Amino acid sequence: MSPESTTKKKSSQNPPASSFVKSAMRNMVRKGNQSLVHFGLTAFGFVIFILCVAWLGRPNIPQ
Repeated sequence: MSPESTTKKKSSQNPPASSFVKSAMRNMVRKGNQSLVHFGLTAFGFVIFILCVAWLGRPNIPQ
């Protein structure tokens, strides 16, 4: 057996590192209510931002 094939076997046996998404989901579950409040505030702020942009960018139609 060559040293290269031994290295490949050892690296394939180790579990892959936890991904960022898994870490974020674990953190969100742990902090439950705080995450929901922050998500709600972000969603509310985004809706207000979109409405302001739409209001400022409305076409000026003469009557």
